[in-house]
Amino acid sequence: MAGIGPVSQDWEPVVIRKKAPTAAAKKDEKVVNAARRMGAEIETIKKSTAGTNKAASSSTTLNTRKLDDETENLHHDRVPTELKKAIMQARMDKKLTQSQLAQMINEKPQIVQEYESGKAIPNQQVITKLERALGAKLRGKK
Repeated sequence: MAGIGPVSQDWEPVVIRKKAPTAAAKKDEKVVNAARRMGAEIETIKKSTAGTNKAASSSTTLNTRKLDDETENLHHDRVPTELKKAIMQARMDKKLTQSQLAQMINEKPQIVQEYESGKAIPNQQVITKLERALGAKLRGKK
């Protein structure tokens, strides 16, 4: 390396500094007291929910009013009386129990029980299975 030429540095020096104070550090009690001693202006803002146990989103007056104004009844359709009577009658004519009928249509016995008591939400696939198993038309008698 001795006879090649002058040796020089081809990179810039790097200067490392401390990070700028974060917003939380600016609000620190020590920093605020030091600023007061120096005579700097300090802005203080009182938060509306400060010192209380309420969340910022706990204002439920709008939601409560909407719920009070709501008059629409929301409920699921149930099995009509004609359908449940038709299912029961067709099952009795075939001399089947609810469990036997449920097994024939590959459903739980509880499904047949709910249809016959009128508590089930009508499902066209289940009604079709019942019609095939019982050999009777259950829909369209209106």
